[in-house]
Amino acid sequence: MKTSVPLSVDAVLAALEPVQDPELGKSLVQLNMIRNVTLEGGTVAFTLVLTTPACPLKELIVDDCKRAVLKLDGVTDVEVEVTAETPAQASLPDRQGIDGVKNIIAISSGKGGVGKSSVAVNVAVALAQTGAKVGLLDADIYGPNGPNMLGLADANVMVQAGEDGKEVLEPAFNHGVKLVSMAFLIDRDQPVIWRGPMLNGVIRQFLYQVTWGELDYLIVDMPPGTGDAQLTLAQAVPMAGAAIVTTPQEVALLDSRKGLKMFEQLGVPVLGIVENMSYFVPPDLPDRRYDIFGSGGGEKTAKELGVELLGCVPLEIPMREGGDCGVPIVVAQPDSASAQALKKIAGQIAAQISVAALRDRV
Repeated sequence: MKTSVPLSVDAVLAALEPVQDPELGKSLVQLNMIRNVTLEGGTVAFTLVLTTPACPLKELIVDDCKRAVLKLDGVTDVEVEVTAETPAQASLPDRQGIDGVKNIIAISSGKGGVGKSSVAVNVAVALAQTGAKVGLLDADIYGPNGPNMLGLADANVMVQAGEDGKEVLEPAFNHGVKLVSMAFLIDRDQPVIWRGPMLNGVIRQFLYQVTWGELDYLIVDMPPGTGDAQLTLAQAVPMAGAAIVTTPQEVALLDSRKGLKMFEQLGVPVLGIVENMSYFVPPDLPDRRYDIFGSGGGEKTAKELGVELLGCVPLEIPMREGGDCGVPIVVAQPDSASAQALKKIAGQIAAQISVAALRDRV
């Protein structure tokens, strides 16, 4: 039913006032997410400024806005330009942020071999595909695989002198993601045989002595476990959150619980659990699925620990092939079950971080 209010910018804003951000439950107008309202004949145009390019509810919000404005008398069409301004994580007095980096996110696991790096790489690329500015810090110093998985195994990175005289590393770039990794600084077969203090030092260098530039998200691919690397990161920078990767297998779930509790004890928000290798899809029988590592473990653990299950990623051969050849599955086969699951996980992570940052403001 049309309203008889004279058409004006104020009338459009009043019509949009009841439309809320689904996550925050606050008016889009009050949150300053509706901007640049213009009227031309019966056409109303405005800009919808989302809190992340990866917003999973974008289409829902746009539809709600259009329905609200079309109720005004004289409106025949509504044009919505969608942009995003990713809010920055709140700073902490005892932790030093990185200039230009808005949100730092750890992708971690309690146990090795659960596909944590595959998840980290694909989440980073999926966020970049939405238009976000993304970096990936390969913090697995002893087993750095980021360059291989991003197609940067042969990349040459530049080390230059910064303004303060310290060496500054220029990250490599591919698939929309900036990458720093220990693999760029050592020979291919060279092992890293370091004690904790040296590991702590290089992680801090990767945080602060890299020309990251402006980033919406810096994804940190953590080593497995609950050791020096996790402690260094959590105590050095204000972190927006951590996602824990596991498989449905009981031994992996036991270790994932320890990793999750570690971040909680360090004051880092836990974004949720990713169940990787959730089930196997045979390439010749795509309609079948086999629970090789069990089933339901991620969902059960998430409920028991009071966190969100961010998603379940199936075990598909192209997932492994993408990691080996340097073309992540969200690029190589974007319509595959694995790619769709990883894109959804990336959206869930981005949405949680944006909501948390905005809650600090309203």
